[in-house]
Amino acid sequence: METDTIRRYISRKGRATHGRSIKDLRSGMKHVNLKAKILEVAEPRRVITRHGNYASVAKAVIGDETGTINLCLWNEQIGCVSVGDTVQIENARASLFRGERQLSIGTRGQLNNVEDIISQSAPADAPVVGA
Repeated sequence: METDTIRRYISRKGRATHGRSIKDLRSGMKHVNLKAKILEVAEPRRVITRHGNYASVAKAVIGDETGTINLCLWNEQIGCVSVGDTVQIENARASLFRGERQLSIGTRGQLNNVEDIISQSAPADAPVVGA
């Protein structure tokens, strides 16, 4: 009995959220973290959610050195990114939608521009290395 608990714990640790590459993503994966570049952002569409609310949704194509995948952006997420940005995606889900692989960030996930993360972590008066 105790061995099963340990195995489950080790299994969960193995699924820990660490950076992945796009080619490794499979439908049904959860807690996906990766860094990718925004290659394309489609025009937002207005839809009615399953809860009866109106929302804006846009499909973005993101890519890294291993491949590309669709990223579903909702409401405020659409304005946070533009083509050419490098983004850090945390706690996303991979799925199939109409036969295509896609990532969904959801309410528990995060989408951050890498440039914003770097500028927030470096103090304003810190010397620039290599300058």
